Amino acid sequence: MAHKVDLHVGKRIRQRRWLTGMTQQKLAELVGIKFQQIQKYETGANRVSASRLWDIADALDVNVAFFFEGMEGEGAEVTTSGKVPIDVMGDKEAMDLIRSYYAIPEDQRRRLFELARVLSDVA
Repeated sequence: MAHKVDLHVGKRIRQRRWLTGMTQQKLAELVGIKFQQIQKYETGANRVSASRLWDIADALDVNVAFFFEGMEGEGAEVTTSGKVPIDVMGDKEAMDLIRSYYAIPEDQRRRLFELARVLSDVA
């Protein structure tokens, strides 16, 4: 069974890769490994060495600390109320929305944000 830290780091690799629109193959090429190894990292099946994590962070244009953000101690998971998933970043629909949102030009994105706030207050 995979360690919870390995699962978390793998999940963060997948999220960042997906948000940037990068394939496993492309990330593997940038890091100098096979795409199957990226798959194993993302599922937590294999642990990522420090030097490899450094290379992955560089390829995904984030700080190494990014992969550990959101890591909490035992039993520290916080639940949410309403219809918001506990793990928003693990929700494919939310990830699609985030990626689409940042593809919109900034001035239009701001107007869309304001519209969403108004609609959510009405609901």
